[in-house]
Amino acid sequence: MSEHKHGEMDITAQEKAFNGFMSMVTKGTVVIIVALILLALVNG
Repeated sequence: MSEHKHGEMDITAQEKAFNGFMSMVTKGTVVIIVALILLALVNG
């Protein structure tokens, strides 16, 4: 078994997946907040 060397692994796929996940979470949060504000205004 080879020795582990920190920082040598190619992580571009993981970074792309993480950035996509964070983008979806951010957009989803904004949509939920806007929906809650609209519900509050309609039910006033």
